[in-house]
Amino acid sequence: MSAMTTNKPYLIRALHEWIIDNNCTPYIVFMAEYPGVEVPQEFVRDGQITLNIALSAVKDLELANDTISFNARFSGVPTDISGPVDAVVAIFAKENGQGMGFEVEMPPQPPEGDQKKKPESVARENRPTLKVVK
Repeated sequence: MSAMTTNKPYLIRALHEWIIDNNCTPYIVFMAEYPGVEVPQEFVRDGQITLNIALSAVKDLELANDTISFNARFSGVPTDISGPVDAVVAIFAKENGQGMGFEVEMPPQPPEGDQKKKPESVARENRPTLKVVK
């Protein structure tokens, strides 16, 4: 028998629907330092961010198998939010706290010698430089 895919995205979608069906407000918690999580850092607390994902609070909500993404307003500014499903710590109803928490493990860091250069560091290396000639 082959290995099954993770059930986490299916549980997140089911809980989101269940919370809405019960006239509650769904909130999701991301581990903000997880690679690929794009959230406004000024709202991160203790390494996590809690976000309202009610259909009335967000635009273009996508609860895919690998990524969660949507657009939300922060202090009136529309902001794109996205992150891997693996970075989700919990989904719960604001009104009563019912929902589910998940264990999140940070992916392993590649060894120092295996890290690829970041595009910005490559750009700096290829830039012309000025030298003072006396």
